Amino acid sequence: MASDKDQMCEIVIEDFRPRLRELIVVDRVLDHVHFLEPDRKSLISQKARSDGNTAAADLLIDAVLKKPHSPGWFTAFVDALLNSDCSYAADYIQLNLPDPEVERENDQCVRLIELLSPSLVNMKTADVCEHCYAQLLFPQEDFEIINAETANKGPIGGARLLLKSIVRGQPGWFSKFLQILRDTEHKNLYELTGGSPDCDKQGDSFLLKHTPLSLHCMSFLTVIFFISDLYNGASTESKQLPLGLEPSEPAAAAAAARDAENADIVLRDYQMDVASPALEGKNIIVCLPTGSGKTRVAVYITKKHLERRRAEGQSGKVVVLVNKVPLVEQHYTTEFFPFLKQTYKVERVSGDCQLKISFTKIVKENDVIICTAQILENYLERFNKGEDDGVNLSDLTLIIIDECHHTQKGGVYNHIMMRYLKQKHKNIRLKKEGKEITPLPQILGLTASPGVGGASKLEKAVDHILQICANLDASKIMTGNLGAYKKEPRKKTLNVEDRKADPFGDVIKKIMNAIHTHAELNPNCELGSQNYEQWVVQKKVKAATDEDHKVRVCAEHLHLYNEGLNLCNTIRMRDAFNFLNNSHEEEIKKKTSPDGEQAVQITATERFLFNLFKENKKELQMLAENPDYENDSLSKLQSKILHEFSTREEARGIIFTKTRRSAIALSQWIQENLKFADIGVKASYVIGGGDQSNVKPMTAAERNDVLNKFRNGEINLLVATTVAEEGLDIPSCNVVIRYGLVTNEISMIQAEGRGRAEDSSYTLVEVKNSGVAGKEYVNEYRKDMMHKAIDKIRTLDQAEYDQQILEFQMQAILEKKVRMTKKKHKDIKTENPSKVKFSCRGCSLYVCTGEDIQIIAGVHRVNVTPEFSELFNQTENTSLQEKHLDCETSGFIACKKCGEKWGSMMMYRSIECPCLHVKNFVVTINEKKIGKCTKWSELPVRFSPFDYAEHARRVAQSSDDDETA
Repeated sequence: MASDKDQMCEIVIEDFRPRLRELIVVDRVLDHVHFLEPDRKSLISQKARSDGNTAAADLLIDAVLKKPHSPGWFTAFVDALLNSDCSYAADYIQLNLPDPEVERENDQCVRLIELLSPSLVNMKTADVCEHCYAQLLFPQEDFEIINAETANKGPIGGARLLLKSIVRGQPGWFSKFLQILRDTEHKNLYELTGGSPDCDKQGDSFLLKHTPLSLHCMSFLTVIFFISDLYNGASTESKQLPLGLEPSEPAAAAAAARDAENADIVLRDYQMDVASPALEGKNIIVCLPTGSGKTRVAVYITKKHLERRRAEGQSGKVVVLVNKVPLVEQHYTTEFFPFLKQTYKVERVSGDCQLKISFTKIVKENDVIICTAQILENYLERFNKGEDDGVNLSDLTLIIIDECHHTQKGGVYNHIMMRYLKQKHKNIRLKKEGKEITPLPQILGLTASPGVGGASKLEKAVDHILQICANLDASKIMTGNLGAYKKEPRKKTLNVEDRKADPFGDVIKKIMNAIHTHAELNPNCELGSQNYEQWVVQKKVKAATDEDHKVRVCAEHLHLYNEGLNLCNTIRMRDAFNFLNNSHEEEIKKKTSPDGEQAVQITATERFLFNLFKENKKELQMLAENPDYENDSLSKLQSKILHEFSTREEARGIIFTKTRRSAIALSQWIQENLKFADIGVKASYVIGGGDQSNVKPMTAAERNDVLNKFRNGEINLLVATTVAEEGLDIPSCNVVIRYGLVTNEISMIQAEGRGRAEDSSYTLVEVKNSGVAGKEYVNEYRKDMMHKAIDKIRTLDQAEYDQQILEFQMQAILEKKVRMTKKKHKDIKTENPSKVKFSCRGCSLYVCTGEDIQIIAGVHRVNVTPEFSELFNQTENTSLQEKHLDCETSGFIACKKCGEKWGSMMMYRSIECPCLHVKNFVVTINEKKIGKCTKWSELPVRFSPFDYAEHARRVAQSSDDDETA
């Protein structure tokens, strides 16, 4: 039976549970709670990883209170809190409570940090962290964790952890933090949090030292919460501004005014015009030029939609869909959260988010959810399959689709809208039958450029845009007359001249011709051209299927040399040489076993190719260092950058280029050029995050860090691939350069729109063999045709428009059914796994049959047979970043005979599993070879699921045998 003392301790802990959940840092406390069993501590730790610290703290408190108690449990728990630097939590359960007024002020400070966190995360994290640690605002363990997060995920990730850590401190932390912002030259953040810009440093320091919270901060806090209450519906009659808040307090008053202004969204006339049908509940597409405020229109429509639903006594649920991960954070931080936070709950979700709760719960608990379209599609499919955590379209009341021109066949936007259209037409049938219909959300599409879909005639362009309208079930496509707000950049094309001499390119062509002779190949197109690249890829695929390894390996090297020629025409010869040299070293490395011995087979052709590069390497290197032979494109680009940055008072620009490799190389070239440094050019690059290229991708944290620096001016010239074309919102960008890159009219319009400032310029720089000048002319023609097509659609009688939309929708539904029927037939896995054989693409070595392959989580195909392990070498590669729920990829596996990569080594729940990539094998089904297979889903065979328990038993038994041997 519990003692009276134990009961009293239990009551105290239970009473202060809500506060303890916020103050306890579970991972630190667990190391010191010695009276809990290891299994229970492990469960709590797992809870922290899956559901977050608060949920885990709840579980820890339950474990501490569980009876029967061990002797001295309460004292041991207090000691654990003190030893893990959770002394504030220890104070509560020992009843060393702070003064209620101090507690209230502290709570307001915590809330203020939460409100201002979108701005505060842009701090210089390393500097602030060091000062906070020196002021004892958090323990050494937090200091190390924050620094590690900053190093791994960038300053913003570290800043988020820093803000979470400081608010757990003893009352008085806010005043110290305020002074730290001032000391680290964060004037804007210092004033944003209430610091006075007029107070001399000595007087301000004295105030911060001798009061729990400075008076000017408290005035600012009171104003913030006054405005918050006001816009949450509180009566203004019962509210008064705090005494002492006079116009002489500019920081607090200005900050309060900004928040008040944010609560009301004021649209320009043309924005209100395009929004009007949506305010009546109609489905529309808003088509406005980039930079004209489409997203602001969407926020306004969202606000009015939610207000109307509330007035009608109904709940509203808005989902904003984007097609790129960076846009989730951008829309949340710059538009939806600032304008809607006073009244509505706004949350964002993407693959980069660290939220530990399900998307379904996020939808239920928030009014506005900003997410990537694939996330919504996944949960719609879950509902369709009858799973508990799915989302139904009827759960939503408004869907906003950003960059809605992507609502085409096969795209994720299209998948979502096809669900909508099928239900819409089913509702029509149900209504006729007098049955209950399923409510559907309102649809709002946003685009700057629906494009013409490759049309060369106006009629086809009209059909293309009508198809998009039909896919979005839009009753109208709305455009506006921007009038004085219209911004047209000054456009110019810089044509280039052929080099008078190109000895570097001549040497590469000499090498390629020698390879042609060796492999008996006769190309009929210009070396370095796109046609040549297509030709050589076809030769490579055919040779692999025919097991002609001589031609296959020659074609692979020709492909590399062709890319070297393209790089020579685009960037510096030095960069092209480094690419070729690194590629050569990689090929040599493939032929070297992990233990360093030359054990992997090298054929006569491979030896010829290695020697060919070796013989010409010295000459290539010497030529690459001669600036007299650089391409004219680079000279034109240099002149353009120098002109823009020397003639403008403040220039900020973006250079779009075709490949990741050229983006990195151009950024490095600019950084190393002293002429650019003299006029204040500060460059960096932004590339994509996928792993489809041999160039290491950029993480979300790295990309966000660069973009934030670009926004605040630390970087003023961004070199980017097309990842930055759509949606990147940088109002002060006034220089846009497309360097040898032209795709379609949509891409051109998006790139033009990156220049948001007055007097922006848009320049196209020609690159040899790119043909961009001609493509740009075609795009201008298509852009003009697009506007004519939209105008023609807008003049249609509504009944005629509706009829055409209905026909397009019915056609789309029927086409979808046909595609699904074909897919079902294709997905039928009828082949016997034993009839499917896999051979190395590099040397035709027989590897295994389909019977040896098992599938993990429906995605990863692995071969864990002992026989297979004898056929490959394993190479560690720390740059691999693939991480999944229960598995992590950390290295490559390659053919022991020829060095061809086969896939990767994956750790799945502590078991090493060789994971195969089908593109690296020649597949034979019933003795018939498949030319090129790039996806496992293309094979008509069903692999057996991975038996984890059985394989774990074998591994454990093998370990026991080794120990007893």
